[in-house]
Amino acid sequence: MPHSYARVAIHLTFSTKNRKPLITPEIRPQLIAYVVGILRNLDSPSIKTNVVDTHAHSLFLLSKKRALDFVVEEAKRSSSKWIKTKGPAFANFYWQIGYAAFSVGQEDIERVADYIDRQEEHHRTVSFEDEIRALFKQYGLKLDEEHFFD
Repeated sequence: MPHSYARVAIHLTFSTKNRKPLITPEIRPQLIAYVVGILRNLDSPSIKTNVVDTHAHSLFLLSKKRALDFVVEEAKRSSSKWIKTKGPAFANFYWQIGYAAFSVGQEDIERVADYIDRQEEHHRTVSFEDEIRALFKQYGLKLDEEHFFD
């Protein structure tokens, strides 16, 4: 549709399976670049993407041509496949089955990008589980912890 316009910003987060700390400081910049490339190739450019040892966050503009679940699953599938090629330490790397995605208004993009940028500092005092609980509360969602934290 040549005359269709959309600007839908998404804050996405997902963890390694069982939140295993498998993402080493050495691989982080490469993994970030890889995820950014996947999103770009899916017409969903990253505004800010960051990873820490147990999970990833990305703020991106969702393509008007692709469903959110497709973009997320492709980012997870491709990055998991890629990281396994980076040596024996990553042979058993898997992302969790699920994910959390939240819409972000234009007025909050800078704040969310800054939040994502400061993940390492943030997680010195806040666990991933507590971070997810707070995000779900902020967005008015009920968290099913038994099924989300796999």
